Amino acid sequence: MNRLQDKVALVTGGGSGLGRATALRLSGEGAIVAVTDMSDANGAETVSEIEKAGGTAKFFNHNVCLEEQWVTVIDGVIAAFGRLDIVVNNAGIAIPGNAEALSFADWRKLMSVNLDGVFLGVKHGIRGIKQGNRGGSIINLSSIEGLVGDPDLAAYNASKGGVRLLTKSAALHCAKTGTGIRVNSVHPGFIWTPMVENAGPDAEARYKALVALHPVGHLGEPDDVAWGIVYLASDESKFVTGSELVIDGGYTAQ
Repeated sequence: MNRLQDKVALVTGGGSGLGRATALRLSGEGAIVAVTDMSDANGAETVSEIEKAGGTAKFFNHNVCLEEQWVTVIDGVIAAFGRLDIVVNNAGIAIPGNAEALSFADWRKLMSVNLDGVFLGVKHGIRGIKQGNRGGSIINLSSIEGLVGDPDLAAYNASKGGVRLLTKSAALHCAKTGTGIRVNSVHPGFIWTPMVENAGPDAEARYKALVALHPVGHLGEPDDVAWGIVYLASDESKFVTGSELVIDGGYTAQ
């Protein structure tokens, strides 16, 4: 219950899905949580759940594509709680399309969230954590789609692959400059979240098809990923940086 006691965490896209599960698990282990999202209602609901469980949290409306908002949010978290120890770059979107048919507008829209947003979170996360002068952890949500290709997810593949190598570059930078900040990526398989559930018609048929892709015989749940993030956020992973935590039910082992 105290794996993250006295730590302050920021979770982007914390209003639903993996972000909400992560915020709840971090809080359950003692962290103070800054929940950011573009939906005020969803973000407030996550904060309410944390507070009902006895935790401390604060919501920030946040578009991760905009650098000025990153400056405002990071400064706001430090003003509210005195420091920042953990940044979870979770916010992301999915737009299907192959390399021939995908529009450039959709490519740029997805990249602005999934890759630009993570870059800004790393850049300003480092700045914020360094102010506390005690190190910390940055966790970037990539995907199995950052490890293997899908013919109909050209932009998503590219963005999540970019997150994977951005993570390694930032990890080396932080390690070699003595910041005490670790940077790692998490690669979930298909998790039954609103983004997956609402990805197209006939959710029941899609669910069964996705289950068949995972050797363990079922999809992941948000908490399966959230507990991995708790590990990377905690001092238990003090020797882990530039690494990939794959949580995929055996998907990429095939």
